[in-house]
Order: sequence, then C-alpha cells, then structure tokens
Amino acid sequence: MLILPQEIKERVEEVISNEFGSGIKYESEKYGIPSDVKTRVEKSAKQKFYSDNVYLYKIKSGKTLKAYGFLDNVYGKSLPITFMVFLDTKGSVLSAHIIKYREQYGGQVGSQGWLDQFKGRNNQSGYEVSKDIDSISGATISVNSVTTGIKKITLLYQEIKDKIK
Repeated sequence: MLILPQEIKERVEEVISNEFGSGIKYESEKYGIPSDVKTRVEKSAKQKFYSDNVYLYKIKSGKTLKAYGFLDNVYGKSLPITFMVFLDTKGSVLSAHIIKYREQYGGQVGSQGWLDQFKGRNNQSGYEVSKDIDSISGATISVNSVTTGIKKITLLYQEIKDKIK
C-alpha cells in the first residue's frame, strides 16, 4: 500500500475512477527509478526528476491490463506541481491530470482543455511549447514544467516497460 498524503490519495482515486469507471481495479507501487535510466531520461528530456521515485499504477479490468498511471511532481516557480499521466500499453498518453497545484499563478495548466492536447503523444512526439504545445499567458514556468514532465514520463515508460509488466 502506498503512503501518500490523504488529499493526494483521494484525488488520485477520483481521477482513476472518472477516467476508467468505478469497476476498475488498480495496483500501485512506489517505483524506484534505476539510476542509469534516470540519467538517460533526464538528459533526453532536459529536466531532472523531482525524486528517485515515481508512483506507478497498473489499471486493470478483470485480469486485463488497460493502462499505466504515473504520479510525479515537477517544479513550478517555487513549489511542486503534482501531476498524473495515463499511458496505454504501447506508451501513448491517454490523459494527463494536475493532481495538486500549489503556485499562486498559472493554475490554468490544470484545465482539461489544455491537458487534452497531450492525448496520443508518446516518446517520439514533439513537446516544444508554442510549436507543438499551446502556451498559456502568465503560466510560462508551469506550462514548460508540466509539458516536460509529461514528456519525461513517456521516455521513462519506454525505458522500463519490459520490467513493469
């Protein structure tokens, strides 16, 4: 069982239920990112991980694996932004969600309309803000952090997919 702050745990459960339906089951673990993988992904994404771990969710319908969920943090201007990305079993983004936004400004990155532009993207997709991803006036740091964080999750998945099945 994961030990997450109650507020985060409840929000994650709500997002999983809304995304996949109430009949869905999931397994979760605190996944320690191997140091060599961490280094490669950080170099490729040009963003450091917030910690040496991500929270990994295996979303199942019966015994069938439907998706993977990754809960992670990125740095905002001064505080962490907690986000969740769901990937299909091939590594494409099904959806992205802001779980907890702590900054005073830039909360528009939590709008589902903005987050929907990540659907279908994978580790080969473009993630350049203002070219591939819409910017948000007044939320430059948050937009760049969340965008790169989502890219980083798709890169991480490609590195670990055979180890987490």
